[in-house]
Amino acid sequence: MSLRITQKSLTLTTSKNLQVNLSEMQRLQDQLSSGKLISKPSDSPTGTVSALKLRADLRRGEQLERNANDSIAWLSAADSTMFEGLSVFSRVRNLALQGMNASSGPEAREALAVEIEGLREHMIGVANTKHLGRPLFGGTTGTDQAFDPNGTYIGDDGAIERTVMDGLTVQVNVTGEQVFGTNGSNVFDVLTDIVDSLRNDPSALNANLEALDERAVAFRSAHAQVGARYNQVEAMRERTESARLNSKNALAEVESIDLPATIMELKLQEVAYQAALSATARVIQPSLLDFLR
Repeated sequence: MSLRITQKSLTLTTSKNLQVNLSEMQRLQDQLSSGKLISKPSDSPTGTVSALKLRADLRRGEQLERNANDSIAWLSAADSTMFEGLSVFSRVRNLALQGMNASSGPEAREALAVEIEGLREHMIGVANTKHLGRPLFGGTTGTDQAFDPNGTYIGDDGAIERTVMDGLTVQVNVTGEQVFGTNGSNVFDVLTDIVDSLRNDPSALNANLEALDERAVAFRSAHAQVGARYNQVEAMRERTESARLNSKNALAEVESIDLPATIMELKLQEVAYQAALSATARVIQPSLLDFLR
């Protein structure tokens, strides 16, 4: 059985095919203008799923990097502040040794005591250093200071923690008691005892120096912990940055077009479209008689 092809059916079929060619050209032009292979989920369902997962990984990596930067800021502030405190320990020890010298008279020891009192006030200022408006060594306290003017710790033992890697949390603070000691035997109590001994009982300076050295060892230990945490966070930040770079590259592979290939495909599509137009113009040449049939 033969099928009768009318002028109308030929025209509709040809027009439909030309529209398909135009749609394909538009798709390729959209890809070139945006640089993206996927503009809607239907373009590539599997690619869309991969892109969504990679974007989620990127957002998580960005948050981890912000946490790491905040952690490094806390630890850097503690590190530099504790360096300042170490110089106070060294100076006080030298002054106490001078006071133990038998040739030191009452006036000389009084001058030494006055200087150590000044160093004690300076150390209280170091202990009350703030970071982002919070006492650096005050734990999670809501007070403005970690130590009162008498050198008594008024903070708490709360830990400030940051997640710097999936499943890894780092404490970014050290408390005043960890650094300066507990009330009754902290650095400020030891400095007060040294001042009293210089003025009233130089023979007690030897025991005072032992207590000072004990506090200095604990201070350096806390300082070392800060340094170790800093190095740990820095290493985690580098790993996060590397993972983010890998995710960005993978996302580009999924979403971005191959520019040379897309340009070539568009050129081929344009040639095909022009050829189709030319062939259609030769095949379909309707006349008034065709419309009257």
